[in-house]
Amino acid sequence: MIKFILSVVVILALIGGAVQFVSTEESWALLVNKEAALSSIQNGAMTIYEFIKDLVSNADQIKGVDLVIEK
Repeated sequence: MIKFILSVVVILALIGGAVQFVSTEESWALLVNKEAALSSIQNGAMTIYEFIKDLVSNADQIKGVDLVIEK
């Protein structure tokens, strides 16, 4: 579970542009902007929360669907 949460945090930081890849002839480096990482994680979490909230609220609006099983 911890690996999943950590993976989500890293993905949100990458999407938000908080992590940059810098390479020179001698080395490679990943630079992390802490403020951008925090804001991208917060924005991503709020977006996911709003999406799930809309899905749950719209689930009550589905009416008129009949499930019929015929043998």
